[in-house]
Amino acid sequence: MSDLTLNPGTEDANKALFFRRWLRNPLQMGSIIPSSRTLCRKIAAAVRREPDEHVLELGAGTGVISRALLEHGVPASRLTVVEIVPEMAEFLRDSLPGVNVVQGDAFDLAASLPTAMRGRIGTAICGIPLVLLPLERQQAFVDAVEAVAPGKGFLLYTYCATSPLPYRKLGLNAVREAFTPLNFPPASVWRYTPRPA
Repeated sequence: MSDLTLNPGTEDANKALFFRRWLRNPLQMGSIIPSSRTLCRKIAAAVRREPDEHVLELGAGTGVISRALLEHGVPASRLTVVEIVPEMAEFLRDSLPGVNVVQGDAFDLAASLPTAMRGRIGTAICGIPLVLLPLERQQAFVDAVEAVAPGKGFLLYTYCATSPLPYRKLGLNAVREAFTPLNFPPASVWRYTPRPA
């Protein structure tokens, strides 16, 4: 078992924080409980990264996927998580030593991330429920990722049975890379990449 696995008391605090945040803003969270370990492992397995590249997690919540990424071999120094909610960003800083935690807006990554990271991101992972947003906001997210990770696209985990994004309208290609019925609710991992002009 990894040192990064939460002990039962911390795990309960993790779930309680997640649920409180969901009660305050369900559209920002997308689910009432954190992702299962099975889903987290599938997301971590889908990551592509050269040794000098970073993994960028957007909407990290309480860090269950962050911990799976670390367990899967992503160095803490190469993992950057962006969380807009101050309380959750502070929780992540305390529970993920060595990880770069940015309290910022995933829809304005050019302003949120250090300039040195631009073009050095291997995989961006989205935990934001984009399916609930209008097309203009979805496009703003796609553009924000493209600004810091040109040509790379992003992974999106979702509880939708089909693609949660109208990817053709957004100028993207889409591939479902993983599915697990062992998550509640069952979840898929999609990879979206920019369509060549």
